[in-house]
Amino acid sequence: MPSLLEPFRPLNDPIKDWANRTVWLVGGSEGIGLALGQELLARGARLVVSARRADRLSEAFPQAEVCKLACDIAQPESLGSACAYLDRAGLVPDVVFWVAGVYSPMQSWNFDPNEAEKTLRINLLSCYYGLHQVLKLWQDNPSPSRQPHWVWVSSVAGYRGLPLAMAYGAGKAALNQLAEINYLELRPRGIGVSLVLPGFVKTRLTAQNDFAMPALLSPEDAARYTLKGLAKGDFEIHYPRRFTLILKLLRCLPYGLYFRLVGRLRQG
Repeated sequence: MPSLLEPFRPLNDPIKDWANRTVWLVGGSEGIGLALGQELLARGARLVVSARRADRLSEAFPQAEVCKLACDIAQPESLGSACAYLDRAGLVPDVVFWVAGVYSPMQSWNFDPNEAEKTLRINLLSCYYGLHQVLKLWQDNPSPSRQPHWVWVSSVAGYRGLPLAMAYGAGKAALNQLAEINYLELRPRGIGVSLVLPGFVKTRLTAQNDFAMPALLSPEDAARYTLKGLAKGDFEIHYPRRFTLILKLLRCLPYGLYFRLVGRLRQG
């Protein structure tokens, strides 16, 4: 008979000790990815960081002990080459942080389909190629002592349709559902999955917004919130809660109320 405490138990094995844990951080040259990398390095992780430009990686992580692995996630061949290198170098990751993403504000009556395609290719389609490659690595290199763990960094923009997020929000909504499916199908196979949903974080991407961003966080705060959630074994890690709980509540509203409320907020 299931225990009454079962719904309150951690959904993942908590990750509290990062010492000597191999971490592949995809999208680590700036923003949340950069802050996560620096925090993980300080906690003793063996760090592999990836981004499209090798020079940006070297600037972000001058430390010799950090493996800088340039990779264009929009190109499946580049992802395949990166994973092959990790295999050859004995750097098969224990944990993958998939942080990479792009953002361009778009409105339904005035948008560039090519820009929308680029956004979805990087923010969503690349996720499938990356997951496919890493799952093969984990299958070929099973670890008897550590459960592998995948961390998707998405956005609260995926909770529900928002103005200016025509491509970005749609991609993040799909990523949120992908993470849920991954958890259901990979957790029974011994692979942990977490979904990180930040609110507004002060980065180069959010600097494009022309509206007030409530509860704006620093990338360093976002990194600490993320690792705190992993230490508790959470699946869904959302922050700051004074903002994200409001958005979660909006998900429960019927369309009539939701459209009127968000439409008025946008006009204001």
